[in-house]
Amino acid sequence: MKIAKVINNNVVSVLDDQNKELVLMGRGIAFQKKSGDLVDETRIEKIFRLDNRDMSEKFKMLLYDIPLEYMEVSEEIIQYAKESLGKKLNDSIYVALTDHINFAIERSKTGMQITNALLWEIKRIYKEEYSIGKAALNKIDRKLGISLPEDEAGFIAMHIVNAELNEEMPNVVNMTNLIQDILNIVKYHFKIEINEESLNYFRFLTHLRFFAQRLFSNINLESQDDFLYEMVKEKHKETFLCTRKIQEYIEKTYNQELTKEEMGYLTIHIERVVKRQ
Repeated sequence: MKIAKVINNNVVSVLDDQNKELVLMGRGIAFQKKSGDLVDETRIEKIFRLDNRDMSEKFKMLLYDIPLEYMEVSEEIIQYAKESLGKKLNDSIYVALTDHINFAIERSKTGMQITNALLWEIKRIYKEEYSIGKAALNKIDRKLGISLPEDEAGFIAMHIVNAELNEEMPNVVNMTNLIQDILNIVKYHFKIEINEESLNYFRFLTHLRFFAQRLFSNINLESQDDFLYEMVKEKHKETFLCTRKIQEYIEKTYNQELTKEEMGYLTIHIERVVKRQ
């Protein structure tokens, strides 16, 4: 493989057999090298293939300034997240998470901390991702000797959620607030504490996450058949009243209307979570 571009002493880009760009990382891989030179393959430690060209360019720009160790720990966290969740994450996480970790470490060194206002919600809505965030803090501490506060586990979790859903971070924040507000409406309407360990709660959360994603992406569930809506409206009258409250809240807060299909599914999930805990 020939070097297409030297990014820094530890990072180069090359073109593979399909003329696709790869970013290679390894200590001293580009020492005294220039474009056109052969890569010393014994020095390759990591290979990155980012299919999105724009994201690949951002990634290379980021690597100009970030220490190799930060990139290594970020990549380890991303691989751990993929394995733990069993999901493909959007390439954007390589830029967003690496940049965030770099910034968090720099802030930590200067004694500046940012409070995560959504930490409580993240712990409950995104339990798996938050657990990965906690593991990430341990990896950073172990590899870099830098102890970051719990708030950062929440921020890391949000980046993972962002990469799972392929959403922009402001949308993820809005989605988190929306989900928490819907849970509060359900709890106050029925005057109950929801069992957050139950399977029905997990199903409800999963539904709310995709519901929120559709809402902020302006994608509606549409159906020509109102059977589901009419059935739950009649069969689960008290639960449907709760769904009405959610509908009114969303219209007032986000100026979005819920379709009958969305209201039908919401009612079914609420009925399960409050009646079968």
